[in-house]
Amino acid sequence: MFLVLSASLHPDSRSRILAKASVEELQSIGREVTLFDLAVTPLPACDGAIAYGDENVKHLSSLIESAEAILVASPVYNYDVNAAVKNAVELTGRAWTGKVVSMMLSAGGQGSYMSAMGLANSLMLDFRCLIVPRFIYATGEAFEGDSLADDDIDARVKVLVKETVGLADAVNKSESRL
Repeated sequence: MFLVLSASLHPDSRSRILAKASVEELQSIGREVTLFDLAVTPLPACDGAIAYGDENVKHLSSLIESAEAILVASPVYNYDVNAAVKNAVELTGRAWTGKVVSMMLSAGGQGSYMSAMGLANSLMLDFRCLIVPRFIYATGEAFEGDSLADDDIDARVKVLVKETVGLADAVNKSESRL
């Protein structure tokens, strides 16, 4: 199962459009996929204590643990991924260990195109995740209403999904031999 984590809490989220495009692409190539949308299934703020016992946190942790790979879709705020995705990682922690992770970001402008690196570094260093070395960074011009309007971004979603699946298949095949 491939997990797509939509991190935006905004009702008209552009990063959610990217998440849904990746879900559709995964389905079109015959892969099982689950969409976990933080706007639909909220998580408590990480308090370092009782929040870990929340049922939504337990459910997300279980999905992450069983995922072949995780595709994260997040808006960019203040030159970083949003607080909701960082909170999700804090709450689910070790479930991310060794996972293949790819990222799709939506931002207001071109200036924060490196905003994926903080999350990527944390996932690599803290949980030994394998980060797909390609990510999507899309600005407002790539969207029209509730859909992608940019053929280049649409093509990049397809390539990102293909590379994520290929990397996940290789990693999971190699782990099954151990």
